[in-house]
Amino acid sequence: MSLAACNSMQSAKKNILHPFHSPQELIVKRGINQPDGKAKDYVYLWDQQQRHKTTQAMYPRSVMTQYCHEQGGKLSLLYKSKFGLVNDPAQRTRLAANRGVVQGIGAYKCTMGDLAESWIVSIEPVAERQAENNSKTRNVRLLTRLMKTAEAHNFYQAAASTAKTAKKQVNVVKATATAKTSVAAKPTAEQKDHDRKELERKELAKAEVEKKEPKPVTVAAPRASVNETPQQQQMKLYVTARRDINNGRNLNNACNNAQRAYNYGKQQGTEGTRVYTESGMLVARCLTSISTYSSRFPNAKGQAQRVLNGLASQYNHAGAKNMLKQLN
Repeated sequence: MSLAACNSMQSAKKNILHPFHSPQELIVKRGINQPDGKAKDYVYLWDQQQRHKTTQAMYPRSVMTQYCHEQGGKLSLLYKSKFGLVNDPAQRTRLAANRGVVQGIGAYKCTMGDLAESWIVSIEPVAERQAENNSKTRNVRLLTRLMKTAEAHNFYQAAASTAKTAKKQVNVVKATATAKTSVAAKPTAEQKDHDRKELERKELAKAEVEKKEPKPVTVAAPRASVNETPQQQQMKLYVTARRDINNGRNLNNACNNAQRAYNYGKQQGTEGTRVYTESGMLVARCLTSISTYSSRFPNAKGQAQRVLNGLASQYNHAGAKNMLKQLN
């Protein structure tokens, strides 16, 4: 399993992810979770013999980051993980102390341009365990899922409030124990006065905690977009990209639009095939001749060749064949 996960991480760096039409399809087909959708084990701490290996706990975040960037978006941390799905306190402590785990979990938002919808992915640990009986290698079980804005807010804010309340309760218990120890040596009159004040303090602390308890959050539903079919949306993106690229303006944004149009895949009919293949040609052009776009990719020429090979082999596209000859 460890070797397969390492190979998957190397493959994610080398191969473009654009054939996936949605982040959910990416999660399923890249096997980020188990086949049934449940959390999947990743090595986060290697034993001494394998300590030179990198952590696998960053794999889900790395794949989602690359996919977001290839769609022209930017992935940023929205909420830090509070380990809300990990029930065992000892497991939470071990995971929170591991930098590789902490850097790969939480809620992340992929912010897209005006013509594409942003999305949020949550990567949360569920448990951790020793990989084998005679090994010090440890696995973390990660659950990767997409969330709506309101769902992410409620989940992470509730986890944060629970953590704060638990911390306050621990502090109250410690303060009460200390107070009882110091009161034991006081005269009876002073002890009664102290008990009265202590009771008032507890009631005040309880009122403060209840006051800060999270109230149900009501989030307005997003406004419905214009009822356009995927084919209409693809055509709109393609026409805008072609116009701007031919006019030499807004080139980076134009290439992003071309990539989004290509990601819709082949739609129905002859016109659907034409828009798909011509969008692919624009993407290849962006990757080979528009530096503001191609500089974002480590192997832009190789990615352009993969797009052109697909168009040439599957659709016998003459322009793709000619461009391949020029690149070779």
